[in-house]
Amino acid sequence: MSPVFADLAVGQEIGNRTIEVTRQDLVKYAGASGDFNPIHWNEAFATSVELPGVIAHGMFTMGAAVQLVSDWAGDPAAVVDYQTRFTKPVLVTDTTGTDEPGAVIEVTGVVGALDAEAGTARIDLTVVAAGQKVLMKSQAVVKLS
Repeated sequence: MSPVFADLAVGQEIGNRTIEVTRQDLVKYAGASGDFNPIHWNEAFATSVELPGVIAHGMFTMGAAVQLVSDWAGDPAAVVDYQTRFTKPVLVTDTTGTDEPGAVIEVTGVVGALDAEAGTARIDLTVVAAGQKVLMKSQAVVKLS
């Protein structure tokens, strides 16, 4: 069921989700996006350019985070705006051959503002990996009934 504008309040949590990321996920995302930059799959290359290791695509992280909002809204088309700033990379360690994720991203969404005239809610996302915020000012605007 889609959220109803009149039932929302600033500060209300809309939900949270945990995203487990593996190197295989990054390869799949590279295929879908066409972004085959070796920093997203090649450990030696990533460290040669002074990264701590293979990192997730920024757009992968951004898309995984906003899925919380589109799921809550009940319709991805209800998300009419989404903006963020990338602050830290998501390091994805090599866990090939195990059931362990290479990284875990935690996302929490809270109603940050309501616009009664427009019928929209701004959802503020907190996105954390390895104890650090990886996205700042991550905000989605949702058109509600």
